[in-house]
Amino acid sequence: MMKQYDALVVGAGYAGAVTARRLAEDGGKQVLVLERRPHVAGNACDGPDGAGVLIHFYGPHIFHTNDKRVFDYLSRFTKWRRYQHKVIANLPRDNPEVVPPRKSTDGRFFFPVPFNLDSLKNAFGEQEGARLGQKLLDAYPAQSQVTILELRQNPDPEIAAIADYVYEHVFVHYTMKQWGQTPEEIDPSTTARVPVRLSRDGRYFQDAYQGMPLDGYTPMFERMLDHPNITVELGVDALGRLGLADGVIKLDGAPFNGPVIYTGQADELFGFRFGPLPYRTLDFGYETLPQDFFQSHGTVNYTVDGDFTRITEFKHLTGQEMPGVTTIMREYSRAYTGKAGEIPYYAIINPENNALYAKYAELAAQYPGLHLLGRLAEYKYYNMDAIAARALELTDKML
Repeated sequence: MMKQYDALVVGAGYAGAVTARRLAEDGGKQVLVLERRPHVAGNACDGPDGAGVLIHFYGPHIFHTNDKRVFDYLSRFTKWRRYQHKVIANLPRDNPEVVPPRKSTDGRFFFPVPFNLDSLKNAFGEQEGARLGQKLLDAYPAQSQVTILELRQNPDPEIAAIADYVYEHVFVHYTMKQWGQTPEEIDPSTTARVPVRLSRDGRYFQDAYQGMPLDGYTPMFERMLDHPNITVELGVDALGRLGLADGVIKLDGAPFNGPVIYTGQADELFGFRFGPLPYRTLDFGYETLPQDFFQSHGTVNYTVDGDFTRITEFKHLTGQEMPGVTTIMREYSRAYTGKAGEIPYYAIINPENNALYAKYAELAAQYPGLHLLGRLAEYKYYNMDAIAARALELTDKML
């Protein structure tokens, strides 16, 4: 006899796994989780490569949050490695006569991202950078951050020039590579929000809770989904088993009256009825090297040149000790075409695309038991903690 389920969850990433566990554990429901890929953890999936280096298969994932409830909930399923992410930019020197404190041997130099007081010294040299930094501190509160827009509006031309430098060397070229846009196409309001930190805090994130799952993300998800009321089927395309017609949801051809939490693409769920939603996708180039470390930080952004956006070295993130071998990953951004094997990573948010998504959301609303949850289903950008928070909020209402 076929097992009866009380709830269906499509996708085993953050949205699906948190929802499934809460419905099973706190709601006592029999939950079926269908995952298209052959693994759990969604884009956070990690594991050893051929050299035994623990890598992230879908780009670097660094956990950070100010939401204590999310941190405490996930902490049930993992211990944490204390880790605070730091990012530097690697770019060619504009003026070879200016020698910053940490210039590389190949004519390039580095500075912390987001741009801060140390970045000024690396970009303009110790003395000039310190002088410009003091100007900023005289004009704005220490330990705060100001935006490019605020700096550009300052009557002091040297302060306004700092905004132009950050725009050119940190933001505009990187954004062009990431989103496939020209400077004219980049939303001016986005540019205006680019921050400059008035401190020497080199951390990329400043959240209260930061770290990496001690054993990796995949084991954390495996523990979360390990419950007698949860059945996980991997390598299963839910759209081949899920039917939506005339307000009725069917599973394997029979009406399904329980809640359905769908975390995949909303346009795909409805057969691209109104056309596909645009996304950006990523390509990853992995390289294993016979050395302890390749770079000084976990992530190095190539903000001006190069056809890739950044290089990640995973041993910095995970703390894995493997002398004599390391794996790096170059990250390339391009338009998502929908071809087999491509993964939609980033929704392209603009009024036209939002209006298109609204048509799919309106279709979904015709099915009271259907809940769209997560980056793809909601056509929004969410950090990991925000998706977990939304899953907790949704199940609060359902329970």
